[in-house]
Amino acid sequence: MIFLGIETSCDETAASVISAQEKEPRASYNILSSIVSSQYVHSQYGGVIPELASRAHIQLIVPITQTALDVAKINYQDLDGIAVTYAPGLVGALLVGLSFTKALSLSLNKPFIGVNHLEGHIFSLLLSYPELNPPFLAMIISGGHTELLLIKGLCDYEQLGSTTDDACGEAFDKVARMLGLPYPGGAFIEKLALTGKRTVKFPVPDIPDYDFSFSGLKTAVLYYLQKEKNPVKENVAYSFQETVSDFLLKKIDRAADHYKINRIGISGGVAINKRIQERFSQYGKEHNLQFYFPNPQMCTDNAAMIAAAGIERYKRFGPSPLSLTAEARVKLI
Repeated sequence: MIFLGIETSCDETAASVISAQEKEPRASYNILSSIVSSQYVHSQYGGVIPELASRAHIQLIVPITQTALDVAKINYQDLDGIAVTYAPGLVGALLVGLSFTKALSLSLNKPFIGVNHLEGHIFSLLLSYPELNPPFLAMIISGGHTELLLIKGLCDYEQLGSTTDDACGEAFDKVARMLGLPYPGGAFIEKLALTGKRTVKFPVPDIPDYDFSFSGLKTAVLYYLQKEKNPVKENVAYSFQETVSDFLLKKIDRAADHYKINRIGISGGVAINKRIQERFSQYGKEHNLQFYFPNPQMCTDNAAMIAAAGIERYKRFGPSPLSLTAEARVKLI
């Protein structure tokens, strides 16, 4: 099967073509092309401006898709289906990709499959690790999401916990702004922390069960910076990053122990952070846990993960109805 994937949930316009070959216990995926265009205009505003994101998607969606087809050396008629992110995300941005995909589906008489963006991040793990099969735990840490999930099977998930306020990546962005760093802040905090030490004891959030909250930690950083006359920013960045790692590992440890699962996939934009990868891998060696991080290009938003998820959903549930609408917030089921 050959599928085209479209991703426009936030500020990346992405298109990808992948093929899938049936194998046991699951299909083998081959990425024929993966094209991503990031919108750097938002950096001057310190965050994504929804209207600007939607307008950029409108301008880019056709050429990006054509480039993906050209790189894959196929044409529209070669496709077996088209998958697109329909939720969650910025509604205006989602509508661009969703409307474009529906139009393609009708004009080409090809199946149309709506994919939850969170499910895409799960499939970024499967694209990177052919040997990774359910059951396993998955943690999604990105600018818009912090989720802990039990992957019982392909397209079969149980949501264990999610954030009650800021997402993990959002907390990185806001702390970066406090430190006078550019947007998006994750990479800049990671770089600043390279020469820092853990001299600040920020509190590890104490949230029940498997849920997350970063507002208290973010506020603790703010109060510390307001109190200290000459804070060492490198130490603040390092201490914050370590506290986030402690918090995430605390939740993983609890879930791994309860469900007796020692394989954990970490995906989303924050998963690209090398120090977090280092902390998790070290923890895994000490506690007999195996962590999986996608390839760097699969960590951030991309359309290959949407196409892969679309193939599996199509095999199990068939095409999506053309009445499917864009949703800003929706649970993964």
